[in-house]
Amino acid sequence: MSSPPERQPLNICLIAGEHSGDALGAKLMQALTETAPVPPKFTGLGGEAMQKQGLTSLFPMEEVAIMGPLAIAARLPSLIKRVHQCVDMVVGENPDLLVIIDSPEFTHPIAKRVRKAAKHIPIINYVSPTVWAWRPGRAKKMRPYVDEVLALLPFEPNYHQQLGGPPCTYVGHPLIEKKQWIDDLDEAAFKKKYQLTDAPLLVLLPGSRPNEIKHLLRPFEEVTEKIQHKLGNVQLVLPVVKSVQDTIARATQNWRVTPTIISDETDKFTAFKTADAALAASGTVTLELALTETPMVVAYKYDKILHLLRPLIKANMFALANHILGQKAFPELIQADCTPDKILSELLPLFDETAAPTRQQKQMLDQITGKLFAAGPKPSHAAAERCLAHISPPAQ
Repeated sequence: MSSPPERQPLNICLIAGEHSGDALGAKLMQALTETAPVPPKFTGLGGEAMQKQGLTSLFPMEEVAIMGPLAIAARLPSLIKRVHQCVDMVVGENPDLLVIIDSPEFTHPIAKRVRKAAKHIPIINYVSPTVWAWRPGRAKKMRPYVDEVLALLPFEPNYHQQLGGPPCTYVGHPLIEKKQWIDDLDEAAFKKKYQLTDAPLLVLLPGSRPNEIKHLLRPFEEVTEKIQHKLGNVQLVLPVVKSVQDTIARATQNWRVTPTIISDETDKFTAFKTADAALAASGTVTLELALTETPMVVAYKYDKILHLLRPLIKANMFALANHILGQKAFPELIQADCTPDKILSELLPLFDETAAPTRQQKQMLDQITGKLFAAGPKPSHAAAERCLAHISPPAQ
């Protein structure tokens, strides 16, 4: 009696164009390996993290990890060549599924061409483009070549539905996988390590890009001086990415209140938990603060080019934490409003736990956590489940 034929591995192709996409792709690959009915084979484009999970990368991902319109324009011929190489590879592999991960300027031209050349290959877009903030017409244009969008933010499926985009499923933000780790962080050990007292503690988050830091450090410094004058004493912690650590250290060394600069991720999240309040640039950091239940004020200044483009930006809020709630629960002081006096008026009440602004923010922070966990505690597994739903079962 002959044995049944061996089941062929699933052939899954993934395309990531930059480092955050590489991290997401690696977690997705791990989840697919754990949950797929047969062992997956992975091909495509990715970085070190995805390669550690078994991806055979077509070429080094760093060659296409380019940010900003000017940088893209300077490398356009090379990027076009790499797009066509990826398309040829996907069509030649004829995978059971293609997953494009973020980096829409690079991954979407690949998806369009693959759909034209091989209509039978399902295409998943992991990480929605920000159609809710910028160029909303992209949603409808995606529909012919994307079968499903896997969203990291809970409000994004509704936007795709309103804008005529592809089916969109909220699978969860990768940050939520850190929640238990965050809850277990030791605040007392952190204060001892950095010789912090019980005086008011403010976390400053002026961004990670040199341009952001240039615009925000000066008003942040003036705010800390005013808070020091009002409260009599204040401690500052300033988490940084290592690429700008030296720049920030030099810029803040003569501040009247010298900040404690930290670059370790564990220390950063423990600082959030320990702090009375945070003054932050907009971005993902507002979600990190939400998970640590840290009251916040968001302040931001952008350069002249972006200011000229501001009428094209459709979002009326900057902070992701506010977008998730659908309201400005956390003050946003943007551009002309980003002044020391205006920031102070919003920030100072947060140092009083009994004040109405603090109590209201705490309630809103709880709501954000609940909304982020709506898809479950393991976003990568939720994403893997949706990916596998698009793969046809093998013929019997």
